Amino acid sequence: MLRIGLTGGIGAGKSTVSATFAECGGIIVDGDVIAREVVEPGTDGLAGLVEAFGPEILLPDGALNRPALAAVAFSDEEKRATLNGIVHPLVGQRRAELIEAAAPDAVIVEDIPLLVESQMAPLFPLVVIVHAAENLRVARLIEHRGFTESDARARISAQATDEQRRAVADVWLDNSGSQADLVERAQQLWFNRILPFARNLQSGEAVAAPLQPVAYDAGWADEAHRIVARLQTACGHRVVRVDHVGLTAVPGTDAPDVIDVQVTVESLDVADELADALQSVGYLPLADGIDAVEPDARSTVGQFDHSDDAALWRSRLHASADPGRPTNVHLRVAGWPNQQYALLFTDWLRANPGADTAGAYRLAWEWADATGWRP
Repeated sequence: MLRIGLTGGIGAGKSTVSATFAECGGIIVDGDVIAREVVEPGTDGLAGLVEAFGPEILLPDGALNRPALAAVAFSDEEKRATLNGIVHPLVGQRRAELIEAAAPDAVIVEDIPLLVESQMAPLFPLVVIVHAAENLRVARLIEHRGFTESDARARISAQATDEQRRAVADVWLDNSGSQADLVERAQQLWFNRILPFARNLQSGEAVAAPLQPVAYDAGWADEAHRIVARLQTACGHRVVRVDHVGLTAVPGTDAPDVIDVQVTVESLDVADELADALQSVGYLPLADGIDAVEPDARSTVGQFDHSDDAALWRSRLHASADPGRPTNVHLRVAGWPNQQYALLFTDWLRANPGADTAGAYRLAWEWADATGWRP
C-alpha cells in the first residue's frame, strides 16, 4: 500500500487533482468529506463545537451552520486552535478506519486541507502540493464559491504560507493555467511516478542509485530535510540520530543524484526491527553488506575506533522505491567506525571544499585528530 499526502491552499485546485487521481484508480480519503461527517447532527463532534462556540453556530434544523462557525472560529488564532482540537482527532480516527479497509496494493490518496498546518507531512512517502498565486485563488473563490474578497483573503491568511508548503512538498503542482493543464500534469504524475512507486513497493524492487556525477543541486538539501523528517517520524525513539551524509550533503559539490541518509541505531537488531517502519514510508531493504575500506588506508592514531574488525563495519542498507527520488538509507550502529566515518567524511569535505577524495579515509581521520572533531 502506498499512501500519498495531497494538499493545497483554498482555491488552489486540490479538488481537481484529487478527482483526477480517483479516475486513475486511487482511493481517495478526503479530509473535507470526513470533516463534514464527524460534525453531522447527533455526533460527538457537533456537540463539542456547540459547547465551545455556542448554539448560534446551528441552523434551525440542528445541523451545523458552516458560515456561522467560520465567522467565529477564524476570527482569531485561539478559536481556530479550539476548532482544530475538536475536529482533527475525530477526522484522524475516521481516516484510519478507511485506510484499514483498503486492499494491500491500493494507492491511498489522503486529501487533507490542513496537512501542513497539522504537521502530518512526514507521515507520507510522498507529499503533493497544489499551488496557485493568492490573487488567482481569491478570484476563483469569489467567482465559484461566492466569497467576498475580504473573506477569501482571511481564509487564505489563516492557512499555511507558500514557504511552509514548499518545505514539505515532494511534488509542487502549479495551477496557474487552465483546469485541463492541471489535469494533464496530475495524470503524468500518477502514471510516471506514483503508480511505479506503488508497484515497486508491492514487488519489493528499490530504485537503482545513479552512479554518474551531476552538477550540484541546491535542492538536495531541502529534499534531504524532508527525508530525514520522514525517517525520524517513522522510526521514532528507536533511532539515535538521522543525518544527511555523503557528497549531496556538501554544498557546491558535484555528486551522483542520490540522497544518502544515515540512521544511527544502538544495534543491528534494532536496524532489522525497523524494516517494516522504513517500508511504510517507501524504503525497501537491500541485501546485507559490510561497509569496508582498504585496511592500509585506516588510521591507527587518535581517540576513535578505526578497527580492522570487519564485524564493526557491518550495516543495513535500504533504498527508495520512489523513481522520482533515488535515496540510500544506511542503518549503522552508534560508535562503530563506519557510522563515525560517514559523519566525518561529510564534515571534512564541508571544511575542505574541493578536497581530493583519493585517500580520503586517512586524510579525514588526520583532520579529525588535528581539529578535535567529534560526531
